[in-house]
Amino acid sequence: MKLALSPALLRQSITLTVVLLAIVAGYILWHIDRTAPWTRDGRVRADWVSVAPDVEGLVSEVNVRDNQVVRRGDVLFRIDPKRFRIALSSARAALLARYAAMRESDHDARRYERLLLSGNASAEKAEAFRARALEDRALYQKALSDLSRAQLDLERSVVRSKVNGTVTNMHMKPGDYVRRGQGVFALVDSDSYYVDGYFEETKIPAIRPGDRMEIRLMGVSPPLWGTVETISRAIYDQERQDRPGTVPRVNPTFSWVRLAQRIPVRIRLEPVPPGVLLVAGQTATVIDRTSHPSHGGFP
Repeated sequence: MKLALSPALLRQSITLTVVLLAIVAGYILWHIDRTAPWTRDGRVRADWVSVAPDVEGLVSEVNVRDNQVVRRGDVLFRIDPKRFRIALSSARAALLARYAAMRESDHDARRYERLLLSGNASAEKAEAFRARALEDRALYQKALSDLSRAQLDLERSVVRSKVNGTVTNMHMKPGDYVRRGQGVFALVDSDSYYVDGYFEETKIPAIRPGDRMEIRLMGVSPPLWGTVETISRAIYDQERQDRPGTVPRVNPTFSWVRLAQRIPVRIRLEPVPPGVLLVAGQTATVIDRTSHPSHGGFP
């Protein structure tokens, strides 16, 4: 004998089943979110070096192009060395002249010392020659410094890479005039790539330095892996502005819908799989794959 359920009882059973499934699914998602914090707001980042010459002059030779990979010590470009060679020759001549003057004044000072001991010279005269000898020695030391600076300027006319990296934003050509300390292009340091994961503040208690993180780059199939290095200790407060010498200026409006702030978590990358090209600025999904028995406060 078959039992027939009334339409009302059937609807109640289906509704109850759907509610129970929703509760179970919500609990599973909550548990996963608490035990394996994740965020889609991840960014690949890298340090970059502004290439700026230490001397100024006309560019005579450019040895790299945009997006070229370079190694530490590679020549990037050269500045016309003629002026620096002339300055070096002039510094050498000045050094010889100051050396001759120092030798002469030292000889005169010693001679007057002997005359002073024998009573054939005055103490004032001997003191004057000693002062002259000291002055010429100081001028000789300055000439040595000028020669070293001229040699350094000649060496710095050849601009070399200080890091392993990639040339970017390169528009230089021979004949351009470059100035001391003014950046002409940038080098992205290939040894400095890392990932910043911006996690909601509610997930930060479940993250620890040393946690192993899975990193999924957008459009890249093999996942990357890394380790949490640090967790940021400060973010910008948009509700407050401080100026030196004044009281805090706080926004008088308050939003009743409070969104969780996002805290930067710095992740050191493990060796990247072959064929994966890292570009600073790429977006990524970051998942904490380390489980903790308990979640305390901020680490």
